[in-house]
Amino acid sequence: MIGSIGWMPCSEAASRTEIAQISVNQKGSNFKYWQKGSAVLAQLRDYVQKVTNPKDKDFIPVRDRIAVFDVDGTLVCETAPFCFDFLMMVDRALYDSSYTASARDAQNAKDVEMDIYAHKVTNDTRIKTCESHASVFAGMTPEEYETYIEKYMQKSVEGFQNLKIGEAYYLPMVEVLSYLRANDFKIFLVSGADRQYTRVMVEILPVDSDNIIGTDYRYVEENQQGKDGMEYVFPSDGKVVRGEFEVKNINMNKVSAMAKEIGKHPVLAFGNSSGDFSMYNYTTANTKYKTMVFSLLADDTEREFGKPFSAEKMLKNCEQNGWIPISMRDDWRTIYGDNVKKTGE
Repeated sequence: MIGSIGWMPCSEAASRTEIAQISVNQKGSNFKYWQKGSAVLAQLRDYVQKVTNPKDKDFIPVRDRIAVFDVDGTLVCETAPFCFDFLMMVDRALYDSSYTASARDAQNAKDVEMDIYAHKVTNDTRIKTCESHASVFAGMTPEEYETYIEKYMQKSVEGFQNLKIGEAYYLPMVEVLSYLRANDFKIFLVSGADRQYTRVMVEILPVDSDNIIGTDYRYVEENQQGKDGMEYVFPSDGKVVRGEFEVKNINMNKVSAMAKEIGKHPVLAFGNSSGDFSMYNYTTANTKYKTMVFSLLADDTEREFGKPFSAEKMLKNCEQNGWIPISMRDDWRTIYGDNVKKTGE
């Protein structure tokens, strides 16, 4: 179970410093983590070359080059055994010796842990996670919460050798981010995970920190005691702390957040699950420019904890909707780096 992974040593994956240095030039001639001859990569490069060429009919001005990415399962691991912010809530509630959870939060954490290992995560699981995530981290300042996340990211990823949570990036997708950044795309990460957790996790990526959209929790002044923020005045010696759960950023909620926080349709979208379908459709609903959607298939069972049934369903959805499937098995030369080995089932 989650608590049993402990603090095992791990040092041979690409470090966060090394990941931060991954760079792809504007022409995209130096992708090294993708398989040579990948048709998917060729399609992406062809698209970028067209929309950045002022002489091409599909040219997109820099101001409108918006690319959106899901995070868990699209940029970072979510299969060992699930999304890291879910696991962090469970770890805090059940296995953190410095903290005692309420009876409700402990029970929620047990239920969530059971659902994760039974591969039966439902919206009820998600609500329990969000409600107890709010509770077990309530009262922390943003700085205290960030420190907690940084410590949590030092833990080893269950089922892998030589991989920490804070290093569990899909290296080929980091190259995609770098390539789009080099071609003047404005990148937004649109995650189902807690926004502040995501901001800390991905701070080494070529994405501006204010371009992170995620599940939201309320921030309040520590002595506000439920008073409306329109009436409550922040005191000169006040302290902002984490509070209640507000909104889970999946499905239509992703579209609502993008419309509010970006104010423009994206022209490129990358995701991996049905929770991203609304984001995909919102992208392709933009008829002003040429758009593309790429969706990852969790089809690698040798280097990753692939889900063949889910991958097959996603492939069919891609074929039906004109989305481009990215095969983790066939399109990527490596996932986390050659020194990372899958050890579990």
